[in-house]
Amino acid sequence: MKKKSLKLSLRIDWSDMDLFGHVNNVSYFRYIQAGRVNYWDSCNMEKFATNSRSGAILLSTSCQFIKPLHYPGNIIVETSVEFIKTSSFGICHKIYNDQNEVAAEAHDVLVMFDYTKNEKVPIPEDFRKAVELVATK
Repeated sequence: MKKKSLKLSLRIDWSDMDLFGHVNNVSYFRYIQAGRVNYWDSCNMEKFATNSRSGAILLSTSCQFIKPLHYPGNIIVETSVEFIKTSSFGICHKIYNDQNEVAAEAHDVLVMFDYTKNEKVPIPEDFRKAVELVATK
């Protein structure tokens, strides 16, 4: 699979800062979530989940904080698929500051989950193709 990323521009809000004048670590995870949702939108995840009662559920997420972010400012969240297995896949997010420097790098592992049966399931072929299509555009 050829790696392709999606980019999402976000504005840093005043409320994202902490007592020390830089963006709080919790805000980074909101940025990561925004990148993840942007990816879902590109794969039509909502339509797939509504039709099948299955969808991806977050198994784990981690973030390496590389450079502090400050208000005012803008960031770019760049999201790409790292791997696709039988029932799980990984997503990488890079958060860039106004100077186009990597401020953080995060990794998510997601599992396909049947919400009716309450169990993990193999990634359906149509969803796998959608993920791969977005990943290789």
